[in-house]
Amino acid sequence: MSTEIKLGESETLESALRRFKRSCAKSGVLSEVRKREHYEKPSVKRKKKAEAARRNKAKKKF
Repeated sequence: MSTEIKLGESETLESALRRFKRSCAKSGVLSEVRKREHYEKPSVKRKKKAEAARRNKAKKKF
C-alpha cells in the first residue's frame, strides 16, 4: 500500500505534495495507520461494527 508520486518536469514541489496527500487520502493510508495505532480487542471491534450498523440503519430509515 505504498504511495508513489513522480515530480513532473515543470511541476512545483507544492503541487506534487498536494497530489501526494490526495493520493494517500484516496488509498486510505492515514486511516489505516490511525486504525492500527493501538491494539483493539476483537470484542471491541465487533461492538463498534454493530454500533455503526445501527447508526447507518437509523440514517437510512429517515
